[in-house]
Amino acid sequence: MARRLPPSDWPPPPREAPRCALCGRETPVLTEHHLIPRSQGRRRGVPIHELPTAALCPACHKFLHRTFTNAELAGEYASLGALLENPDVQRFLNWLRKQPATKGVRVR
Repeated sequence: MARRLPPSDWPPPPREAPRCALCGRETPVLTEHHLIPRSQGRRRGVPIHELPTAALCPACHKFLHRTFTNAELAGEYASLGALLENPDVQRFLNWLRKQPATKGVRVR
């Protein structure tokens, strides 16, 4: 009688593509966005490694820093929920979700 080999776990199952925490698109690259900017966290005496972060696609990350000052991000928009409630962010996300994730998006 022939022996059977145990089932193999190779190749490993494919991982899910990473998703942006703001727009929800699957993108090949994500960047780390500090919900409270590092400069503002240092002023408050919080170590940088303890600041809350979110994984964002480059387009969302650029939009946030072009739209809001660090003081606004630290005060009014220190959570993803607060960012999602902003009408400018909602309008940008509605447009961005229609764009392919591989397309380079220019943020003004």
